[in-house]
Amino acid sequence: MRPVNLIPIDQRRGESAPLRTGPLPYVLIGALVLVLAGVTALVLTDNQISERKDEVATLKREDAAATARAQRLAAYTEFRAMSEQRIATVTSLADSRFDWERVMRELALVLPSDVWLVSLDATATPSVSIDGGGGGAQLRGAAHGPALAIEGCARGQEGVAGFVTTLKDIDGVTRVGVESSELASKTGEAGSGSGGGEDCRTRDFIAKFSIVVAFDAAPVPLTTAGGSTPVSAPEEAEAASGETEESSEESAGEG
Repeated sequence: MRPVNLIPIDQRRGESAPLRTGPLPYVLIGALVLVLAGVTALVLTDNQISERKDEVATLKREDAAATARAQRLAAYTEFRAMSEQRIATVTSLADSRFDWERVMRELALVLPSDVWLVSLDATATPSVSIDGGGGGAQLRGAAHGPALAIEGCARGQEGVAGFVTTLKDIDGVTRVGVESSELASKTGEAGSGSGGGEDCRTRDFIAKFSIVVAFDAAPVPLTTAGGSTPVSAPEEAEAASGETEESSEESAGEG
């Protein structure tokens, strides 16, 4: 037969007694879990803060070391910058040098026998002024590079035209402009003073001219004496060349 326990359930003892459970144990366990999670998070956060502080301290030490090293090398950096600046200046001056000796030699070789010069001004930029310089101021201002301003006389307008053509044979010449070319009037102007100087027109068939020979393709200094920067403008050079050719044709027609 199977035994039957007739003792009420709430009065049983021992292994046969049922476990008494309720919500309180679960609440306590949950609270403990939350406390444990909070402590763990606090410890991890504190460790991260400590690591970040160590990194900041390390970076500050490295920055201080780098600053000290940069201060020690500052003198070398300044010296190198000054050296590079001087090299750039010397290079600019070397590149902007113009061989005036060659131009004068070629001018002496091509100068026709029926042309004689009264004045000749050679300038690297239009901003350079020469005391007592010759004419051609308007055309010289249109030439941004080196140029020759020539005044003289020739045997008639044909001699002036031939001299202009001859000047174009000089190496490096890009354009030749005639600012004026006039014959002596028949009212006794020949031989008289003109422009504060002696007029070379001793006969009525002699033409006095003012010519500007431009070397637009030649390199120019980066800065002029006044501190401005000349700009190479091929379009302006071509326009000025057209104007000088028209001026040459008009003066030849007047002659």
